[in-house]
Amino acid sequence: MEEKGVGYDLVRESPWLRRDEFLDLNPSGQTPVLVDDASGITLIDSGAICEYLEETVDRASMIPGNAAARAEVRRLVAYFDEKLFGDVVGPLLYERALKRIVHRATPDAGALREAMKLANGHLDYIDYLVASRRWMAGQLISLADLACAAHLSVADYLGGLDWRGHEETRAWYSGMKSRRSLRSVLADRMELVSPPEHYEKPDF
Repeated sequence: MEEKGVGYDLVRESPWLRRDEFLDLNPSGQTPVLVDDASGITLIDSGAICEYLEETVDRASMIPGNAAARAEVRRLVAYFDEKLFGDVVGPLLYERALKRIVHRATPDAGALREAMKLANGHLDYIDYLVASRRWMAGQLISLADLACAAHLSVADYLGGLDWRGHEETRAWYSGMKSRRSLRSVLADRMELVSPPEHYEKPDF
C-alpha cells in the first residue's frame, strides 16, 4: 500500500488474545486483515490482499512484466512466505517473542541454533538472486522484494541473522531499508522484545 500510494491506518492486533471483535472479522484469528470501510470490503491473508491491490490500483505494479515474469514474482513470494518463514522467521518468532510475551517461558536454544543455521542457507540463496538480477525477481522491484525484506526484518529484529559473508544481500537490504514502505515496518516494536542496535540503520 505504501509503494502504491494507498492511504491506510494501522491497527495493532495480538492474535493470541482472540478478541471477539477480531474473530468476527477473521474467524481464523490470523493477521493481516484489511478493512475498507468505503467499499464495505474485508480482505484476509497477505497474498489475497496484495493481489487485490494489484488488480484495483493501477500505479506502481508490484507484480510487473509478462506472464513468465509475474510467475517468478509469485514463486518467490511463496518461497519467502512459506519456506523462509517456516524455517527461520516462524521458529524465531515463537522462541524469542511468543514464548516470552504469551507463555512467559524461556526459548529453546537448540531450536534457535537450527533456525539461525537454516537462515544462513536462505541468505546464500538471496545472495545468488540479487547478484544475478537487478531486483529479487528481475529488472523491476516487485512484491518479491517486499516479501523478502519484511521477513528479513523480523528475523533481524530477533537477532537471527548473521550478515557476515552476505554482502550482496546486505547491500540489497540496505537499499530496501531506505524505502518509505519499509521505514514504517522498521519503526514498529514488539512487546518486551527490543531489536539490535543496527536494526533500523540503512547503513549497517
